[in-house]
Amino acid sequence: MKWKLDSAVDRHKESSYTFYLPSDHVLNQLKAGDLVKLIFMAEETLDNGYEGERMWVEILERNDSEFHGKLMNKPYYLESLQYGDLIHFNLIHICDTQLDDPYAVDMGYYLDKKVTVSNDVLSRNEFSLMLRFDPYDDSDLGWVFFSGHEEDDFNADANNFQFISVGKMLNIDDSILVFINDTVPCAYERDRETAKFVRMENYDWSIHE
Repeated sequence: MKWKLDSAVDRHKESSYTFYLPSDHVLNQLKAGDLVKLIFMAEETLDNGYEGERMWVEILERNDSEFHGKLMNKPYYLESLQYGDLIHFNLIHICDTQLDDPYAVDMGYYLDKKVTVSNDVLSRNEFSLMLRFDPYDDSDLGWVFFSGHEEDDFNADANNFQFISVGKMLNIDDSILVFINDTVPCAYERDRETAKFVRMENYDWSIHE
């Protein structure tokens, strides 16, 4: 099966808060002998939905942003690749390393901290109302996101909501970062004219009792 290397940079641009990209601090340190992880993509998607494999490559030689390395994993699906194959790649292809990354702390927060979101938000890929309640546990930020199109019957069914990483919401709109740690309870609604979120000072919390 033919393959190509995927761009980790492009993936990060598409999902900045959920797809980790090694920082320049780490990338600048890479040298021969270090291990890096690359995404090997099949040129054609298999019937089972398989698209690619993430595998470790040992750096043999570095020339600025260009690298030569040796594949250190045995592929499960890509039969045209073998353990020990020589791989030419670029900085843009590196999605992980074995070096400590001091700038990865925020990424851990975005993936570990959770919020509740309606399925309608995920379907539309947008939201217009966000409420903050007391968190259930240490992982819960207490936020609940709505598209603004949900009906009462929809909201009454817990199956219409999911508990997901806050990073997924930030991928949709990261303007909410400025008040993500606001006091509990609080409510914000998107202004139709400016598209910015505005705090609702007189929100009726009794409807959630």
